[in-house]
Amino acid sequence: MQTSRLNDLALLVARMLLSAIFIKGGWDKAWAYQEAAGYMTKGGVPGSLLPLVIITEFVGGLLILVGWQTRCAAIALAGFTLVAAFFFHWDFGNRGQVIHLYKNIAIAGGFLALFASAAGAYSVDGRRT
Repeated sequence: MQTSRLNDLALLVARMLLSAIFIKGGWDKAWAYQEAAGYMTKGGVPGSLLPLVIITEFVGGLLILVGWQTRCAAIALAGFTLVAAFFFHWDFGNRGQVIHLYKNIAIAGGFLALFASAAGAYSVDGRRT
């Protein structure tokens, strides 16, 4: 397999893996709205922002999955992920929260790599160029 085709395949798999947690997260928050709003409030974020969170996660995840407006979606989700880490996973006395913090940092890094590389040939963006 040619290197460029292998890179494009790797980008497709990376987009699938990165998008999965956001599509599912947005979907779950929509269906457990009150619980999600309560969790946000407990973290110091107004529950009234939950619709924006759901849209960001679900739509952003779908954009990454299909590879449309990939660079914009990737940078937006990288920022979103770091903000979420700051508000919800900053308890260094809680090992589980520290693991989530580093997970979020790693996900943001993946999005930054996707921003730098673009979506690849197996994407809407790739088909348009």
